[in-house]
Amino acid sequence: MKKVVIVGGGPAGLTAAYALMKAGVSSVVLEQDAQVGGHARTARHKGYLFDIGGHRFFTKIPEVEKIWREVMQDRFLRVPRLSRILYRGKFFHYPLKPFEALWKLGIFESVWVVLSYLRKKVFPLTPEDNLENWMSNRFGRRLFLMFFKTYTEKVWGMPCTEIRAEWAAQRIKALTLFGAVKTALFPGKKGEHRSLIEEFDYPEKGPGMLWERMADMLTESGQQVLLERHVVGARREGSHVVSMSVRHGETVEELAGTDFIASMPLPELVLGLDPPAPAEIRESARALRYRDFITVAVMIRRADVFPDSWIYIHTPEVQVGRIQNFRNWSAAMVPEAGTTCLGLEYFCNEGDRLWSLSDEQLRALARKEIVKLGFAKAEEVFDAAVVRQKKAYPVYDPAYRAHLDRIRDWLLGFDNLQMVGRNGLHKYNNQDHAMLTSLYAVRNILGEKLDVWGVNTEEEYHEVQSSPTAE
Repeated sequence: MKKVVIVGGGPAGLTAAYALMKAGVSSVVLEQDAQVGGHARTARHKGYLFDIGGHRFFTKIPEVEKIWREVMQDRFLRVPRLSRILYRGKFFHYPLKPFEALWKLGIFESVWVVLSYLRKKVFPLTPEDNLENWMSNRFGRRLFLMFFKTYTEKVWGMPCTEIRAEWAAQRIKALTLFGAVKTALFPGKKGEHRSLIEEFDYPEKGPGMLWERMADMLTESGQQVLLERHVVGARREGSHVVSMSVRHGETVEELAGTDFIASMPLPELVLGLDPPAPAEIRESARALRYRDFITVAVMIRRADVFPDSWIYIHTPEVQVGRIQNFRNWSAAMVPEAGTTCLGLEYFCNEGDRLWSLSDEQLRALARKEIVKLGFAKAEEVFDAAVVRQKKAYPVYDPAYRAHLDRIRDWLLGFDNLQMVGRNGLHKYNNQDHAMLTSLYAVRNILGEKLDVWGVNTEEEYHEVQSSPTAE
């Protein structure tokens, strides 16, 4: 009889429990928060619903799509994608539309962009191991400086020269300036073309709706989903995990199992092992870094603020990096007619100046910046709420790969422990890939030998689709 202990009640952890349920295997999910969903949960404030970041539902993975449909049935909305960049007071579609960009930039700037692109085709930057060189070689340095550098450095809090090119290769590998121009010039050419998806599915009341329904289905089937359970350690005998140390309130108990699947941050698991991991493994775990994230949901007494689902803010004079308009994701996210809920996203590190601001200071900052950007008048803002998300993004700094490889190789020696999800694998993947890592982990428990760490390593960018065009 197997009993699988699953650490984390986000997309990865709940998917593992769901797959085990269908296979007739007992499991228990341990979630440290008071609600399920992890990074994909839906926050609530006086009837207003908002994401912790935007979570679209689009995948090329059939087994993931099947699970979404089984859980949500017909409760998905089809949402058109509209996202733009705010640069120098002007809006540019993202992905960039070449002719629109040329028109808005003006002839002098446009010629400079094209010449910069051609120069990098003839004299590419080497080595192509950091984000700045990688993107400059594909878009030209001028376009990189205009439309990528400011926002990217807001997100990661470090120069683009210190971000590994692996992040870009995984996220935007199929996008190039030449490809965008080619699609614009020959939209009806027979054959294949690739572009970012133009619409996606979205639960009527946010992504948390799906994960809450899945948790209910698990509970109804006899599986355990335990909230406010913080895993503080793991006891092992050699390369075999025996139990997890779980804190609930003031008590800590040992929860035994035959197999363990963990989506908790990789450093926390490694540093919580008893007996401790070897010194070099602990050193590598401490070296892995994460970027944290604050959402300030601002309620505005106006229905139509802007038509986009989200806007990237490339304006260096404000600290906000991206703004979501949740009314445009689903009208059900806003309970009162004539109002809008905007999610202002601030990227930071736990303990830094921005993170250390009080909630009231953050609400005041968001109000000030939303007015400065021209999206609302001061008197239209009537409420705001703050949500902090620790360890939102694994950081791809110059040293991370060596440390991650060392930890991975050591953990592969364990016979009943598998890491899954974004934080468990220290990989900036999306919820469908996080789910696939858990499906692989479950199949391994059932007897297969699949590479969980290899999910979304060589795959073409998940939002880029190939499709025949009209003749």
